[in-house]
Amino acid sequence: MGKKRSLLDDEVYSQFGALCWRIGKNGAEVLLISSRETGRWVIPKGWPMKGRSGAEAAEIEAWEEAGVKGRIAGDKLGQFTYEKVIKRDTKKEHAQACTVDVFPLEVAKLANDFPEHRQRRRKWFAPQDAARKVREAGLKALLSTFAPPASGGAA
Repeated sequence: MGKKRSLLDDEVYSQFGALCWRIGKNGAEVLLISSRETGRWVIPKGWPMKGRSGAEAAEIEAWEEAGVKGRIAGDKLGQFTYEKVIKRDTKKEHAQACTVDVFPLEVAKLANDFPEHRQRRRKWFAPQDAARKVREAGLKALLSTFAPPASGGAA
């Protein structure tokens, strides 16, 4: 009998995330959303999608989770690792290591009606303030040093 791959494996799983940004009155702002499970502040992120690049998957997740329409504006910013709690059934939980490749997404429109609008909150922050709101050390580092890509405008 062959070994089935399970989420209980020790390997690290890949995800793709969008650091959604705009230029506000006081410079660059980034959008954080609440996680569905704990309500903590996070960026839109999700699993790889068949036939889609990491940047495309990040753009789709930004729409589904935050109502963001825009474009990936630049190369991958970096990555961070976090422990995702996977619920196998109602009695068992497992922490799974996930590495998230983060892409900058310049926001063109923020919709009020999007797939997860009843499940999440969203709020704009200055990058330094956003860094103080998130838990993941690697994401804190990305946010605290974020500057909009040169093609997207100046802060």
